[in-house]
Amino acid sequence: MIKEEKEKVVYSYDSETVWIEAWGNNAVRIRATKRSNFTNNNWALSEQKNKTCKISITDEGASLQNGDIKVCVSIHGKIEIYNQKKEKIIEEYSRNRRDVTDSKCSALEVEAREYKPIVGSDNYHLRMRFESLFPDEKIYGMGQYQQQILNLKGSDLELAHRNSQVSVPFAISSKGYGLLWNNPAIGRAVFGKNITSYEAYSAKELDYWVVIGESIKEILEEYTSVTGRTPIMPEYGYGFWQSKLRYQTRNELINIAEEYYNRKIHLDMIVVDFFHWNKQGDWEFDETYWPNPKTMIKKINSMGTEVMVSIWPTVDKNSVNYSEMLEKGYLIHVERGHRVGLSFQGETIHIDVTNPEARRFLWSKVRENYYSLGIKTFWLDEAEPEYSVYDFDNYRYYEGTDLEVGNIYPVCYGKTFFDGMLQEGQKNILNLARCTWAGGQKYGMLIWSGDIASSFESMKIQLVAGLNMGLAGIPWWTTDIGGFHGGNPSDSRFRELFARWFAWATFCPVMRLHGDREPRQPQYGDSGGATCCSGADNEIWSYGNEVYEICKKYISIREKLRPYIRKIMLESHKNGSPIMRTLFYEFPEDAECWNVEDEYMFGGDILVSPILVENCRERTVYLPRYAKWQEYETGIVYEGGQMINVETPIDVIPFFIRDENIVLAAQ
Repeated sequence: MIKEEKEKVVYSYDSETVWIEAWGNNAVRIRATKRSNFTNNNWALSEQKNKTCKISITDEGASLQNGDIKVCVSIHGKIEIYNQKKEKIIEEYSRNRRDVTDSKCSALEVEAREYKPIVGSDNYHLRMRFESLFPDEKIYGMGQYQQQILNLKGSDLELAHRNSQVSVPFAISSKGYGLLWNNPAIGRAVFGKNITSYEAYSAKELDYWVVIGESIKEILEEYTSVTGRTPIMPEYGYGFWQSKLRYQTRNELINIAEEYYNRKIHLDMIVVDFFHWNKQGDWEFDETYWPNPKTMIKKINSMGTEVMVSIWPTVDKNSVNYSEMLEKGYLIHVERGHRVGLSFQGETIHIDVTNPEARRFLWSKVRENYYSLGIKTFWLDEAEPEYSVYDFDNYRYYEGTDLEVGNIYPVCYGKTFFDGMLQEGQKNILNLARCTWAGGQKYGMLIWSGDIASSFESMKIQLVAGLNMGLAGIPWWTTDIGGFHGGNPSDSRFRELFARWFAWATFCPVMRLHGDREPRQPQYGDSGGATCCSGADNEIWSYGNEVYEICKKYISIREKLRPYIRKIMLESHKNGSPIMRTLFYEFPEDAECWNVEDEYMFGGDILVSPILVENCRERTVYLPRYAKWQEYETGIVYEGGQMINVETPIDVIPFFIRDENIVLAAQ
């Protein structure tokens, strides 16, 4: 049966119900279930905008037209989607004998929408199958995967979060459409030559959203209009950040900040990472090694540097908060036995951040133990009119005059927990996190690519990961400069990698130095964080004078770029554009740009060509058509549409500026 109901096309057959409705500009949302009703969860999608769509129902089926997109469903339940040129862009893959006149009629009995009941649950293992209509199609986006593949056509992707893997299931096609798999479940996506398929291993309903557009830029703009856009990046996000595995004491942190200050190198941020506490779940500084943290923060702030602290979601059984959290039901459960999730530096279990009361408890501790010290948190203590915050529990903005003093507005809480920035309740929020999901950009999520290897191969993988994250709608992204695992600052080969990575990081959304270096530092005490030894020194002077001068050069360039970075961050806030952009994003009409995977645009005006291999002293660079390009190092202006050879000594990363948009004076 097919009918129109509340501006939706509703198809039902046997126990299945399908909803097809307009959702955004030139976009549709399709949901299906075999349960008695839908959950009405929008997941990544914002509330539906009022759209005037055209619905037609005939004896053969139904269609829904929303702007330039048209969805057709047959009386047998098969769905096809067409663009403004009446070209079919999506077709469900089914092989059955429901319609014997169908040219694809088959005895295989394979359904496009497959539901496998999960015993003992009202959930299903869901699978959605589509025809692979275009042999030459290219697929981008989907988040961050540790592989050197920008074009995902032919890839088999796990839909799950892991350290260094971020599943953001929005795919953009070179054929002019984007598809969001709007199912927040562990699963799988396969972009095969024969079939494109998505799976959710446990879900109540199937949910996806499709948009069409004339360009990748237009598609991404519409996607972010319905899933949200980044806040305005705080000013301290534009410059250089210093971090290592962990600074172990108050004095060590102050000494590092002072050294940068005395060397007249501007440091926007220094990070106090994990185990500045005594026990996980204390959420406070350990007075043994971090005495008088308020004075420490005030001193570092006086040098023009902000302090970031790490928040972990794990709670030790010996934490000062464990008993209360256990009593109030704020901890996750285990199926049976001892309530322990991890055994790193103590027996711990995670806070249940799906519980609003648990979240409020956490942020009350954050306010009490960090905000009061001068660290900026997401909790607003006073209702100041110039501030406005976003309440993610109730999905609305509050202007400062609407806020009630003493209430907690958990603006930091998104779809994931995070190691993160604690910043005052305001629109330009920033969370440093390993993972996020579709729509996470609206929560101010700055994703770093996790605990990655220190190698040129790994560096090349991160470039691809960052570009696909941007095309999945997550523009704030960064890496650990030099990689995370290993690397000895005294090793000449690692110094080369570090110098190349540092120069590249100048042109990442955030420039953050981090890593666990060798050899390990000795244990300095018997309690708290002292039992978790840090790695070797990881400051820019730790790598010898040659590398130090290179780092100073690129920190200086980053500072010169500050007004430009401010501009492109504002663009991202307004229209959802990535900060790191594939060449074809900016130059879709240049066919060669679709083949270049080792260059990118930093904003719309700077072309960056990272050095991704060892001992490279010259590389080729493709300059896109329809522009002229000025090389920063030499000042030479080139016509676009050609491949050039560029010398790349150890202190040079080739980057070029559109000559009509000079943002830096050539040296």
